[in-house]
Amino acid sequence: MIGIVDCDNFYASCERVFNPSLRGKPVVVLSNNDGCIIARSNEAKALGIKMGTPFYQAKDILQKNGVATFSSNYNLYGDMSRRVMSLLLELTPGITQYSIDECFVDFSGVSCLEALAKDIVKKVTQGTGIPITIGIAKTKTLAKVASKYGKKYKGYHGVCIIDTEEKRVKALKGLEVGSIWGIGRRNAEKLREKGFLSALDLTLKSEAWVRRELTVTGVRTWMELNSKNAINIDELPQKKSITSSRSFSSQGLNTKDALEEAIANFAAIATSKLRKQHSCCKAITVFAHTSRFIVDKPFVALNKSASFPVATSNLSEIVSLATRILSLGYREGFFYKKAGVILWDICDENAVEGDLFDSVDRPRLQRLSKAIDKLNLNLGRDVIHMAVQGKDNGFHLKSDYISKQYTTNINDILQIKT
Repeated sequence: MIGIVDCDNFYASCERVFNPSLRGKPVVVLSNNDGCIIARSNEAKALGIKMGTPFYQAKDILQKNGVATFSSNYNLYGDMSRRVMSLLLELTPGITQYSIDECFVDFSGVSCLEALAKDIVKKVTQGTGIPITIGIAKTKTLAKVASKYGKKYKGYHGVCIIDTEEKRVKALKGLEVGSIWGIGRRNAEKLREKGFLSALDLTLKSEAWVRRELTVTGVRTWMELNSKNAINIDELPQKKSITSSRSFSSQGLNTKDALEEAIANFAAIATSKLRKQHSCCKAITVFAHTSRFIVDKPFVALNKSASFPVATSNLSEIVSLATRILSLGYREGFFYKKAGVILWDICDENAVEGDLFDSVDRPRLQRLSKAIDKLNLNLGRDVIHMAVQGKDNGFHLKSDYISKQYTTNINDILQIKT
């Protein structure tokens, strides 16, 4: 049996951990630059507040209903995720993290499964303050289905198990095709047009039909819904490119040092994602541009690429090349409104081709990178980082409603007065 552990309304839950007065009240979290709503508590969902709604459009309903509004606090969310995953490692046979707030657990051979899962829910919630739901079934896709029901109905007490054919059929019959994990928006629309109402309708089609209409990826989903394991997280296709970018608040950045710090951080974020999927990149693109909407000033854009002599995932190499590219193309006297880094020409870390004339001690760099990864995992995100990244790491984003960094900034630690 396979389980998926999912943190409930994760960003909103993180905000509630250190502010108990928010419990039972509607909470929303905004995207970068306070652009749109990217997380909602159940109470906010009940008000009809939609995911992705631009903040300026939702301001009236938020104020009218007393909704607590927060800017994204990624330092807090990243550290709370680390705490949840660390505790799950102690309580389960082992985990495979899928996202910041989800991980898969292999429960094969575990007896008293429901009792164990409920104990995990209790201990993680008590230990971190983050409520979780565990969905368990024979495949990852069915476990995701179980998780949806576990979140929707309080009677499950955070644990939903699909362990019989009767439960599988009942669960899929009540699941709309667009809610199937991995089916995608376009395929969901195609299925609706063909008269499919539920996930069960899809499972009743033949494999040949699914392969013709939904390709190989659809077949894997179809097999998983029919209780046949077909998806291995470690074998999912790697991203062809990885991008980290931001739009800056106010006018933008008008000094080289400020833009260099931002580019260094974008490169570091992209490198972290690259390492998590056990890949290396052979090329990098750095871009930055001024606003297109300032009519009395010329539009200035930087977009330059460079390649590495040997494919790499080393932080110092990638950040150094990114900042060097910026230096070659930076123009003084302009306010840069957006910038970013793209890592591309990606390959598996085990398929890197060496270079006879490479002067870099790559085994040593690899050991150093692993040591840094381990320290950052244990002590908190970016505890060890390159000096050029600066101390703030906030990229000068608009964040008018940001909460404190309760777990990663000693100046923000909660104080108890007696």
